[in-house]
Amino acid sequence: MNLGHGGWGARVRRRGWGRAGDSGHLVLSRISALRGAHLSDEVVTVFFHTTHRCSLQFAAATAPAEPPMTPMAPSSTPATPARPEVGEAFLRSLPKAELHIHIEGSLEPGQMFEMARRNGVDLPYASVDALRAAYAFSDLQSFLDIYYAGAAVLITERDFFEMAMAYFERAAADGVVRAELFFDPQTHTERGIAIGTVIEGLSRACREAGARLGVSADLILCFLRHLSEEDAFATLEQALPFRAHFIGVGLDSSERGHPPEKFARVFARCRELGLHVVAHAGEEGPPAYIESALDVLKVERIDHGVRAIDSPALMQRLATSGMPLTVCPLSNVKLCVFGTLAEHNLVQLLRAGLKVTINSDDPAYFGGYLLQNYVETFAALPALTRGDAIALARHSLEASFAPAADKARWLAQLQAVSAV
Repeated sequence: MNLGHGGWGARVRRRGWGRAGDSGHLVLSRISALRGAHLSDEVVTVFFHTTHRCSLQFAAATAPAEPPMTPMAPSSTPATPARPEVGEAFLRSLPKAELHIHIEGSLEPGQMFEMARRNGVDLPYASVDALRAAYAFSDLQSFLDIYYAGAAVLITERDFFEMAMAYFERAAADGVVRAELFFDPQTHTERGIAIGTVIEGLSRACREAGARLGVSADLILCFLRHLSEEDAFATLEQALPFRAHFIGVGLDSSERGHPPEKFARVFARCRELGLHVVAHAGEEGPPAYIESALDVLKVERIDHGVRAIDSPALMQRLATSGMPLTVCPLSNVKLCVFGTLAEHNLVQLLRAGLKVTINSDDPAYFGGYLLQNYVETFAALPALTRGDAIALARHSLEASFAPAADKARWLAQLQAVSAV
């Protein structure tokens, strides 16, 4: 399934199924990557079981497989409820930052229906309950349809504001003190929505979150990597009148076949403008993509990065440099990067000295917001300790792009909580 050229990937894009980074386009390409094959028009059947493990049936691979990610040996200990010393109350109490959240991926069924009603958009679901049931992803098409429907209802500044505020309410309840929201303007401008509508709605929510909830927040504009660098330049130019409203740029969407160096010039321009730069790399793509993000794009954080485990030299480099990784455990399971949470390599990354953080990615689709990612990860990985929880929270605060004074204050709060 070659999603970069023709086939399913092109059809997904032509039909306008939202941001590939959140949509079935990415699911398809990630599945292709994880199964180690490029497929063109083969039949692919994907089942999302209640355990959220994927089984795939596919035929006629047309290109040699890439080497699979080095697996973490499955734990011999079944996943158990979180231990008291790292239970939900303790994990909630840790001041933490969320550095990998696609705000369009936080749109919940109730919000979607309310916006559809308000904006006169017809949804292919009879009720909120029917839509919520579809969030279980009984098949791949249901995922595509849900994301497309979600993008279609976001029309006004009010819509973007309300979507972001709903996320901030949950984040504050989870102990989040800092959130850096990814947003994908190309998903919306291609539907005729003005980029200012998107940015101003989200920016107003960031200000409201700080004033009312005590959550410091900023925006990171992401380029869709399955589109061209020329499209990215055009998006950047459209966004520059709103430069004061975002602090950085990122790179998301389907990874395989779209290496970081494809966007070398636009990232150089963003650095000249004083923007922070981050990029998705090493989730479905090989370790070489992480190296390109570091060497060519000169990123300040790697989003995902779990395939670094396949390169000892890269692991050492990441550990030595203190380069942050924004890992998303529940997302990794839902998209079959790992078969189960017990197989996740987060412990290996931490023990190797990497600056790992935990994040939610697209929480409405992938099973939980930030605290739920902490709780389920600690329940599934018994090797994680109270010290690891504190380290993960500390990493997130240190890796944020917040002002130094704010980071110092949050780190002092974390130290106080840790001492109890």
